[in-house]
Order: sequence, then C-alpha cells, then structure tokens
Amino acid sequence: MNKQDFSIRPAEPRDLGAIVGLIRELADFEQLTHLLQVDEERLRPHLFGPTPRAEAVVAEGAAGQIVAFALFFHNFSTFLAQPGLYLEDLYVQPAHRGTGLGRQLLTHLARLAVARGCGRFEWSVLDWNQRAIGFYEGMGATVMPDWRICRLSGEALQALGKT
Repeated sequence: MNKQDFSIRPAEPRDLGAIVGLIRELADFEQLTHLLQVDEERLRPHLFGPTPRAEAVVAEGAAGQIVAFALFFHNFSTFLAQPGLYLEDLYVQPAHRGTGLGRQLLTHLARLAVARGCGRFEWSVLDWNQRAIGFYEGMGATVMPDWRICRLSGEALQALGKT
C-alpha cells in the first residue's frame, strides 16, 4: 500500500475492537504486554462516553481495514497559558511502515493542534527506539534531553491518593 490508499479519520465506536488490537500490538512491540489491562469496554467510556478523556484517529485502508491509530488528549502549559496536544500512542502496523502513514498521522495531529490554538504538540518515545527518534527528529521534533517522565500508578498512586 502507498500513502494514497489510506484515509485518516476520527475514531468511531465501531473501531474499538481494531484499536484495542493495535494497542496490543504496540504493547508487544514495546515489550510491555504485562501491563495491558485494555479491552473495548474499559476504553469505550474514555473515548466515546459522556465525558471523553481522550480522542483517537485511525488510518483506514481502501478495503476498510484499520492499520494504524493515534490516541491523544489535551494538556495545558502554564508557561504558555495555552492548551497543548499530547500524543499518548501512535502505532502503524509493520506491513504499513515506510509508506508515509506515520508522517500523515503526525501531520494530521499537528494541524489539529494548530486549529485548536495549542501552543505545543508533545509525545514521549522510548530511549531504545532509535528508528522512531530519528523519524521524529526528521520531522522537526526536539527530543528533550533534560526531561524525564515521572509516573505514579498502581499501589503507589493509591497510597499517595489516600494520604
């Protein structure tokens, strides 16, 4: 497939099965399947419920198959006093990499960020994923060398949340 064979569109509830499947593929690629808790019913309210917390776009082939997705949400920069767009996950199936689809997804989200008045478009990348780092830098992104992600989850989050 080449890039003309794909359309990028907002995800719809009917896409949940495909999105969950792609999330599983991503977790396998990142060697993080032991952390997976996602299924359609857990994801549905956060994308399509009364108070969505995230959005997604999918890349659909000419035959209707979903081969890639990007899941994102808004954050906020106090320094800029503007919202930002944060890309949580972007995944393109291996057979469709190198077709320009990843670039199309990032460009789509950058346009969305500009249209929504965002001051930043940000995401994280694993330090061992040199192919992705090179790809992102080639698109003009800066890998922030002085910043580290801090995370509370599971028992640590519950413990701090109870204090």
